[in-house]
Amino acid sequence: MNLLFLGREYSKGADYFRDRLRAKIKELISRAEFVLKELEALYYPRKYRALKNRYYETDTLLLLER
Repeated sequence: MNLLFLGREYSKGADYFRDRLRAKIKELISRAEFVLKELEALYYPRKYRALKNRYYETDTLLLLER
């Protein structure tokens, strides 16, 4: 909100500033969504690996005891 207020006195005009600000915000939001997807891609295999080890480790031990 402060940037938009300060942009009223921009040398090329408020409309130019607002359009560029809007484009920059959209660019940063898309970058944040990309980072979120990357973090999810790193997190989910770890989660499923832990679940797999938790549930299949006991089955393996039971088979080895027989």
